Amino acid sequence: MKRAHGAFLLALGVATGAAGGVWLARSPVLVSELANAEQPAPAKGKRKVVYYRDPTGAPEYSATPKKDQQGRDYIPVYEDEEVSFDPKPAKPKAAQGERKILYYRNPMGLPDSSPVPKKDWMGMDYIPVYEGEEQDDGKTVKLSLDKVQRSGVRTETAQARVIAQSVRAAGTVMHDERRQTIVTVRSDGYVEDLFVNATGQHVHAGEPLFRFYSLDIQRAQIDLNIAVGAAQRGVARADADRTIEGALQRLRNLGIPESRIREVRDTGTNPRTLDWPSPATGDVVEKRIINGQRASAGDRLYLIADHSHLWVIADVSESDIASIKPGTRASITFRAYPTQPVEAEVTFIYPEMKAETRTVRVRLEVANPDGKLKPDMYADVVFRTGDDRPVLAMPSSAVIDSGTRQVVLVSKGDGRFEPRPVKLGRRGDGYVEVTDGVRDGEKVVTSATFLIDAESNLRAALQAFTQPETAE
Repeated sequence: MKRAHGAFLLALGVATGAAGGVWLARSPVLVSELANAEQPAPAKGKRKVVYYRDPTGAPEYSATPKKDQQGRDYIPVYEDEEVSFDPKPAKPKAAQGERKILYYRNPMGLPDSSPVPKKDWMGMDYIPVYEGEEQDDGKTVKLSLDKVQRSGVRTETAQARVIAQSVRAAGTVMHDERRQTIVTVRSDGYVEDLFVNATGQHVHAGEPLFRFYSLDIQRAQIDLNIAVGAAQRGVARADADRTIEGALQRLRNLGIPESRIREVRDTGTNPRTLDWPSPATGDVVEKRIINGQRASAGDRLYLIADHSHLWVIADVSESDIASIKPGTRASITFRAYPTQPVEAEVTFIYPEMKAETRTVRVRLEVANPDGKLKPDMYADVVFRTGDDRPVLAMPSSAVIDSGTRQVVLVSKGDGRFEPRPVKLGRRGDGYVEVTDGVRDGEKVVTSATFLIDAESNLRAALQAFTQPETAE
């Protein structure tokens, strides 16, 4: 009897233990608490500090305690909190044909989406948007790669380059005003013979132009002869010298050449006429004298211009004149010689502006030793106003100018394009400086820009059209 009673107690104990084990297995919270009870947490003061990080989350670290610029303490990072920088295993790629659908979008591009398939009010199915095809934000325009290829979309990288800015202007060849000479006489007289009797005739300095008779010149020569004769007859030397000097000065005041004055003084003769010499070398561009006419003192008889050196006067637009200054280099191409450009530089900018054309005259000087250039010839002038400082630039064809703002399309890859407003600077050689809106290395669309811009404007118009309904 006692043996049976012992066996019963043993069986009851085993059953009780098994039931307790099952209950413990089904109670993970209790198991965790028991485990924590068996392994007490280390004291806070015994945790090892690995480094200290910036309290704002910036990538700033310190091996010792410190404060940031605002006086806040750096936060300690303990050994059991340190983040592992080991590369994470790559996620397995989904099998082809098993792309994940994120949501369904409106087939008309309206700002409406659905987590499940549906139809719009016209019965068109909503379009599925797969993982990787979603837009970054509401500003990005996405086109299929096939459409991008068929449309001829081309991109170019915005990068630093030197912009050779140029200003074009029309110019005219003109006389060098400093190389023009007027021929006139200083006393009344008569022209008895013409040696240069045609406009355009080339003359050299000292060459006789016409034969001139003047009563005033005759009287001055007689005075000189009388003064010289008086000196030879023994008149007081001081008085004689003053008289001779006075006679010589009168002849010089009448414009008589020194060679004629010496001839009269040395020979004691009184020639009746004077062959008037040319005062300069050049071409006769104006002739106002006829054989036998009476010439009065101060009359303009000839105009002689030296064409070995000429001016080119360019009319520069008011909007471009700020970039031109004396010393600016320019290339001049004459219409008569289109294959022979000439290099020159700006020597003067005129202080007035033509109100009729809103242009400012700019002077350039060119040599003309062979006489090929003629006054009043037309010329095309290209001023090189750029500097050698590289700036961030992109092709001018990338800019969409609406008149009030400038926009470029930045390629984001995979057929995605972002319209972005920009601020522009100098232009030249097909490129334009970008001062704001595009970063160095970004790709901008240079062709088919209006196609993408039309797609962007369509979406914006549809969103604006449905905005009141969405608000309701």
